[in-house]
Amino acid sequence: MSADFWAGYLSGAAGILIGNPLDLVKTRLQAGPTAASSPAAAAPGQGWRNAGTYVRGIPAPVLGYGALNAILFVTYNRTLKLLHEPDPSSPSTPLGKVFVAGAVGGFASFVVSAPTELVKCRAQVYAHAPSSWTVARDTWRAEGLPGFYHGGVVTGIRDAVGYAFYFWSYELTKRAITSPDDTEHQAALKVLLCGGLAGIATWASVFPLDVIKTRVQTQEYQAGAVSAAVGEQQALLRASVGGGAISLDGTHRQMGAWDITRRAYRTEGLSVFFRGLGICSVRAFIVNAVQWAVYEWMMGLMQRS
Repeated sequence: MSADFWAGYLSGAAGILIGNPLDLVKTRLQAGPTAASSPAAAAPGQGWRNAGTYVRGIPAPVLGYGALNAILFVTYNRTLKLLHEPDPSSPSTPLGKVFVAGAVGGFASFVVSAPTELVKCRAQVYAHAPSSWTVARDTWRAEGLPGFYHGGVVTGIRDAVGYAFYFWSYELTKRAITSPDDTEHQAALKVLLCGGLAGIATWASVFPLDVIKTRVQTQEYQAGAVSAAVGEQQALLRASVGGGAISLDGTHRQMGAWDITRRAYRTEGLSVFFRGLGICSVRAFIVNAVQWAVYEWMMGLMQRS
């Protein structure tokens, strides 16, 4: 395997380990009222006393996001080479090509990010899904492989746009503040700063899409949570549950991204598409500062060896 594959894999896993507690809070804020009333959504004080709450859903993204990051960086670097830019970190590489390569890398990564995000979000939001493995098993039994790609189109668009801004903003800030005269300590601090700012820019550019994606992916589990909590008979009397709808014969009807968007806007207003952006920005700065630092460090080690 290439150096950028392993550097991307390890940096992605490191970022998830650090950022998962804040990601859990962000996901529950996005998922809406049904998630907020779920037994899994304990009050913050109770959550800190139960440490397991804040690692809910972590196995899927640790394994999946490592692979995602590996695909992302390999595709990004190879795309730049196809665009006749062999050195991605060179100041002479046009930022327009960086943007395009980031979009290609982001779109390629959705093959991993869609199922990983679906399992993670469902495990984080609902108490009747005690682990990532349970969610994955139930999804496979109920729907097979296609079940892991609910919200795949939204995820693909989100990743293409988000990672285009991710690499573009990182290279832009890096070129603006770094100098050949920087000491090793200064260079490391600037990588942390540039990575953190790139993370904030990325999420700011795609946050409404991420809210929609979360609701598309958790709608079936929202329906299941209500059925488990109040019984099938009472659940059938509800016209809708979160993002998904329940028909009178008890079957669950999947709603598309557009239907979920319209419903969220009608019932909760425009602000719903930015719910959780503050906590997400804090998480994005921390996670991406660490990710870029680990990536640059690993690339340096492997290239020297």
